[in-house]
Amino acid sequence: MLSSVWQKSSYSAAHDDCVEVRVVGGLVELRESDDGDIIVRTTPTKFAALLQGIKAGEFDHLTT
Repeated sequence: MLSSVWQKSSYSAAHDDCVEVRVVGGLVELRESDDGDIIVRTTPTKFAALLQGIKAGEFDHLTT
């Protein structure tokens, strides 16, 4: 990902309740598509670790 344009998952279709991501100045930025005022910035390494944790189910207990 080398784009400064906000991107969202193709699984989101036309919904506005998803997380968008972009890269600016070497940092990964995340925001909610329906409330874009809050932006979380992190390094690509930490973002990759977050994605790995999500895929591994490390945060599933937070959704119940």
